[in-house]
Amino acid sequence: MLAINRCRGYLRPGGYQVNLLSIARGLLLALTAFVSLGALAEVAIPSLTVRVTDLTGTLTREQQASLDQTLQDFEARKGTQVAILMVPTTRPETIEQYSLRVVEQWKLGRKRVDDGALLIIATDDRTLRIEVGYGLEGVLTDATSKRIISEDIVPRFKQGDFYGGVSAGIDRMLGVIEGEPLPPPKETTGGRDDPVRQLMPILLVLTLVLGGVLRSMLGRLPGSVATGGAVGVVAWILSGTIFAGMVAGAIALLFTLMGGSHMGLLTIGGRSGRGRGRSGPGGFGGGGGGFGGGGASGKW
Repeated sequence: MLAINRCRGYLRPGGYQVNLLSIARGLLLALTAFVSLGALAEVAIPSLTVRVTDLTGTLTREQQASLDQTLQDFEARKGTQVAILMVPTTRPETIEQYSLRVVEQWKLGRKRVDDGALLIIATDDRTLRIEVGYGLEGVLTDATSKRIISEDIVPRFKQGDFYGGVSAGIDRMLGVIEGEPLPPPKETTGGRDDPVRQLMPILLVLTLVLGGVLRSMLGRLPGSVATGGAVGVVAWILSGTIFAGMVAGAIALLFTLMGGSHMGLLTIGGRSGRGRGRSGPGGFGGGGGGFGGGGASGKW
């Protein structure tokens, strides 16, 4: 009888509707909470445009510039890409989860060499981590990364010396990587015509002056050919490559022949000259390296 009375209660006018409304409200609240948690689960990853990204305002511009220059010089010499990221927090994610998402998006290191590394610091959480690419796991091991954190970085962080800790940690990381035999760095994606671009101001002046003189003395076509030959020889001597001399000579010939009306030819085929993984007007970018979670974390 009790079960029957309960069923009748649900079936009374309005009773069934009230229960449906309660269920709908509960489901709506659960869905809202789920969506909110999903949004909070992923802290935004900043774009990779520089080697040192400080979203906390901890480092001065001079300190960031000094660290960036150190990392840039090391990459130019060794080829390895190392970056620094400072964020206020990674919560609700752990620093390991967030760090792995960062390197998967940034792709530090060279493709198929995988020689990238990231030093990430969450200042409010008082946590940090060294994330290591596949190609460096043999030298910048988990144990080595842990020692760098505990011996070089954390003691300085505890004293409030964040720049000193970051600088000391980076210096030791680079010192460890220095001993690893890695493929030499490539000059740039357009490496073979880079000498011509570097010598362009000298070659431009030489073409204008010499081209005008030789054209007036020998005529349009012979003067252009002579100018191209002379500029090509000079470019060959200064750059040390025959290819650079040939490119510079051909450009000088065409420029002189056309009376200097097409200055755009001196841009070497209209290429921008941005190197892969190098800093410049277009910013800094990763080279396609892969990561598998190697490294170590710490607290202070």
